[in-house]
Amino acid sequence: MNREIEIVAGLLEKQDIGLAKEEILANIEIPPERAMGDYAFPCFKLAKTMRKSPVAIAGDLAQSLTVPMPFHKVEAAGPYVNFFVDRSYRVRNLLQAVLEKDAYGSADMGRGQTVIVEFSSTNIAKPFHIGHLRSTVIGNALRNIYKKLGFKTIAINHLGDYGTQFGMMIAAYKKWGDMDTIRRDPIPAMLDLYVRYNKEAEADPAYKEEARYWFKELEEGNPEAVQLWQTFKDLSLKEFSRVYDLLGIQFDSWNGESFYSDKMDAVIQKLEEKNLLELSDGARIVDLKDENMPPALIQKSDGSTLYITRDLAAAIYRKNTYDFDKNLYVVGAPQALHFQQLFAVLRKMGHAWADDCEHIPFGHIGMEEGAMSTRHGKVIFLEEVLHKAIDKTAEIIDARNPSLQDKETVAQQVGIGAVIFQELFNNRIKDYTFQWDRTLSFEGETGPYVQYTHARACSILARAEGAEIPEDVTPLTENEEAYRLIQAMDEYPDAILDAMQKNEPYLLTRQILEIAKQFNKFYNTTPILRAEGKARAAYLSLVDACRVILKDGLSVLGIEAPQKM
Repeated sequence: MNREIEIVAGLLEKQDIGLAKEEILANIEIPPERAMGDYAFPCFKLAKTMRKSPVAIAGDLAQSLTVPMPFHKVEAAGPYVNFFVDRSYRVRNLLQAVLEKDAYGSADMGRGQTVIVEFSSTNIAKPFHIGHLRSTVIGNALRNIYKKLGFKTIAINHLGDYGTQFGMMIAAYKKWGDMDTIRRDPIPAMLDLYVRYNKEAEADPAYKEEARYWFKELEEGNPEAVQLWQTFKDLSLKEFSRVYDLLGIQFDSWNGESFYSDKMDAVIQKLEEKNLLELSDGARIVDLKDENMPPALIQKSDGSTLYITRDLAAAIYRKNTYDFDKNLYVVGAPQALHFQQLFAVLRKMGHAWADDCEHIPFGHIGMEEGAMSTRHGKVIFLEEVLHKAIDKTAEIIDARNPSLQDKETVAQQVGIGAVIFQELFNNRIKDYTFQWDRTLSFEGETGPYVQYTHARACSILARAEGAEIPEDVTPLTENEEAYRLIQAMDEYPDAILDAMQKNEPYLLTRQILEIAKQFNKFYNTTPILRAEGKARAAYLSLVDACRVILKDGLSVLGIEAPQKM
């Protein structure tokens, strides 16, 4: 919680207004216009208990309050009490926090707590396609946000490496497969087999039965099935690693569904001991009528397991292994019912920590090229999207700055950063369509715009040969564009905290963008390098602090910050 907001709440609590401090904190607002103050408290809720109009209450409170530093005045504006932070205090405090201390915006609030973030969770023997981008990028940003606030984080790639689909792959390979062809170009070759088998299965039910047979053989350890499955997995992971390297993402665990194959019997035994399993058409279920949900199917009539069986084993293993305080599943919104059932079954098993598990849903990503379907072979490979972003960025750089050193590296940093920023720009639950022109634009609300702002700050500092915290910060308090930038930078730690509390990386993305916008307004209205004396020193210190924050914010999002563009 922002220290200034805490002070405002404490001052109001002492006025005996009939609200607890928590209620006061929940009602403090940021005014829509900076001229109205830094914080505002609306008095509408007090009218009934204090038997006065909100305007009168606001006036009385403003007169009775004596505000300490960091505030320099408080005044009423209609039904609001507005608090104004002392400008010199704010500017000096910010510059010192950013330039004299490490890791501005970091905190130790998570010390001693462990957060598991499950994300990406690609399916082996299938394409790593554009649809996986959301989970991969949102999950990585959340991991970084929690880590910045002092939590121990465990990043898990819960690979889709088990299930009937692998029975299908084994059956398809035995009918039409050629290992030399698969090794030459693994994912497209395996996709072709998968698509062909699905097409045949739609016309002939015997194909589905054969797929189920081979998955059952895989579960029971048939050497041929296990060897083929392991080959498909090894080849897939080698292909996927190129995409993760491009995105700069690493995982602490690659334990996928297959890892829990020998742990499911214990889950089923526990369900039996709790008398939770019922028979339904030969299958075994957990009835969830009391939770207003359909039954959770735990075991098919042929004895094979399902996603939820493996997820139950995975959750229990994670608790026993990591003793997590939070267990986050960054998985698409269509899987909401699955996770509701999963958490409900865990609670019925007596695991109170089920309440520490949370599904982090997100919406659909579409491409201008049209809809995708792995089953029918209509996919857009994520690696191709990333390389296309790099190539398009390289073309822009050649047109704008052909003499730029290390163009290939910068093109990769900007191209990949553009894709990540576009993904993290909106509320995660919103659907959106990926658009090339918007994503790669150096103007407006994009990653390249923020990266270019960082590079601009670096260029200014290079020409000025560095910056130091000035003794006199008056030039920054009197320059309105400079002070608006200071205010935006001052809100950066709160944006990180807010993003963590709501599991919404876009809140941080928007704050970084706001800082970049305010910097460019300051840059366009202020002769930074032509200024002299105390003004020049103050302006350069602000540029340096902004550079630090932009680089840090981009890093938390998983984006690099080039010094030249």
